Amino acid sequence: MTRLRTASPYLLAALLTGAGVLHFVLPGPFERMVPRVLPEPKLLVEASGVLEVALGLGVAAPRTRRPAGLAAALLFVAVFPANVQMALDARGGLMKTVTWARLPLQVPLVLWALAVHRDVRRRLG
Repeated sequence: MTRLRTASPYLLAALLTGAGVLHFVLPGPFERMVPRVLPEPKLLVEASGVLEVALGLGVAAPRTRRPAGLAAALLFVAVFPANVQMALDARGGLMKTVTWARLPLQVPLVLWALAVHRDVRRRLG
């Protein structure tokens, strides 16, 4: 369990950084996920990609892990409407099922980021 706890911030950092890079490598799916009420999907996708990479780097660095962990949790909450939009727009049975089934997975992501945030506080304080 100690190894997993030690690796946890780095795994979260890899997830965030990888997702952020994908915003630039494959922007189309991300742009389609942006709820229609929001302006400039391309700009929002680029901004969120930069933010995810920055948070990934922040979570990886012990000095910035605490604020980056909290910010990552907030980001996971903020992107939830995009995941809902993706589920609403999904075509076909399997894709629709998968996109709706993944919505609850946002909760463990938020809790994971908060755990990384809290673990730093416990170790420092």
